Amino acid sequence: MRTRWRAGLAVVGVAFVLAGCSAAQEGKMSTADSAGSGPVPAAPQQGAGKSGPEKVTPPQPGATERKLSRSARLELTAPKVVDVVAQARGIALGAGGYTGQESTGDELATLNLAVPADRLDGVLDQLSHLGSRLVKRELNTQDVTEQVVDVEARLATQRASVERIRTLLAKATSVSEIASVEGELTSREAALESLEQQRNSLAGSVAMATVAMTIRNVAAAPPPAEDHSGFLGGLAGGWHAFLIFGGGLLTVLGALAPFLLFLVPLGWLGWWLHRRRRTPAPEPGEG
Repeated sequence: MRTRWRAGLAVVGVAFVLAGCSAAQEGKMSTADSAGSGPVPAAPQQGAGKSGPEKVTPPQPGATERKLSRSARLELTAPKVVDVVAQARGIALGAGGYTGQESTGDELATLNLAVPADRLDGVLDQLSHLGSRLVKRELNTQDVTEQVVDVEARLATQRASVERIRTLLAKATSVSEIASVEGELTSREAALESLEQQRNSLAGSVAMATVAMTIRNVAAAPPPAEDHSGFLGGLAGGWHAFLIFGGGLLTVLGALAPFLLFLVPLGWLGWWLHRRRRTPAPEPGEG
């Protein structure tokens, strides 16, 4: 009997527990439905507390790549100027460059070389070893980034200006308007060409580096003096002095030879006449 009561109470308890769980689930679902049916709150914006929009500074043009114009100057001495000039010309051509202004003589030579800027250091090392001595080596680097950026900006503005004038020229109807617009167009096109030449000049100075060379002639060093000490040195010195004396004597005889051709016969004739006068004539009866 007690067992049945306990079983019944257990069944009733389980039923109450199941009913509570189902009620809790229905409450959660209703809460979710009510939350989903309402307006969705907007996501908070970054910088909402600031008074205005955040300013972003644009990158400066050319800030990551500098435009450098490089040039160098060399001064050398060499026994043979012409040979050094030929070697320098070959080095420049081998590096992909060329020879500019050149003036070559036996005592002095000047020449300008143009080589790719990325090969300038190697070319300078080769040129510095030419000749007998390196007198001076200078390397100059100029940053032209701002000039390049400025010219490019002015080019863009000038092109737009030229296009506007061309549009006005197309719309001009009277002769006076056409003449006025054409004059303005010619002026602005000339300014555009000048800017393009500046841009090309800057691009050339950045792409190609220049080397100004000066080669001066210098006499070769004399050979070292020989040692004339000791018996062999004295013998060599005496023989050398004898050769010098003999050479001088032969030189004197050679200079006197033309005069001896006349003086010797005249001297012999005078001696013969003088001897004949001194010889007494034979007396009569002698003989």
